[in-house]
Amino acid sequence: MKLSVFTVATPEFTPEQLAEAAASAGLSAIEWRYKEAPEGAESQAPSFWGNNLCTLLPSGGDAMVERLRQAAADHGLKSISLTPYLQAGDLEETEEVLRKAALIGASFIRLGVPAYDRTRPFHELFELERRYLREAEKLCAKYGVKGLIETHHQTISASASAAYRLCEGLNPDHIGVLFDPGNMVHEGFENFRMGIELLGPYLAHVHVKNAGWSIDGQLADGSAQWVSKWVGLKEGVVPWQQVIEDLQSVGYDGYLGIEDFSGQFSDSADMLNHFAAYMNELLQGK
Repeated sequence: MKLSVFTVATPEFTPEQLAEAAASAGLSAIEWRYKEAPEGAESQAPSFWGNNLCTLLPSGGDAMVERLRQAAADHGLKSISLTPYLQAGDLEETEEVLRKAALIGASFIRLGVPAYDRTRPFHELFELERRYLREAEKLCAKYGVKGLIETHHQTISASASAAYRLCEGLNPDHIGVLFDPGNMVHEGFENFRMGIELLGPYLAHVHVKNAGWSIDGQLADGSAQWVSKWVGLKEGVVPWQQVIEDLQSVGYDGYLGIEDFSGQFSDSADMLNHFAAYMNELLQGK
């Protein structure tokens, strides 16, 4: 397995600074965040989802794609993904992201998955996503870039089994799953090895972060109110030593991509170095 970074987690770095820090930490690749900046973001302090300086802006055009590709290449790193926030069914924008992903030399992009908030029936959302994935599969084949759905809380793919049901029957050369155990702490927890085994050839990428639960007051009926939050890699529910062993058990040889939102480190370089040291320790069985 190799190490990568999703740039949502390094908001204060420019692309060039991120590439230098990632290479220094011993990482092999970069997963570039793809999203337009919010209005007025430039006047705000850097943040994960606001003024993120390490984001490929759609308005930046092909020139910005080339800037990021070159930043990675200058430090011997691969640009493995463009990771956008697509809406299920938006094939026009999906194709534009795939086009830019091909330009940057990426292996995959993240596809859209409907959110689940009790306002629309599950089966309606499921059919929407299946139609979208069938069409996205054709586009992914056209551009030679795999489309991934992520195990993500508050969506209809919160668990590995839910993601598998969405992908089932599609070509795993073109459609796959981004397995995110940290997200599954919030919602979608299943035995990690079972989920990895179930995904089989659809397992395409892994995000590394952690989260935990704590009691935060009471509900109206007097029962405990539990809340989940992001925590450090060694402080949460995900037993990363076990997950690495589970990934090794199925022969997974893809990337482990850091996406740490814990705020444990004041500097993204320290976060990258900690991630690399910890993962290498686990990969070597120490």
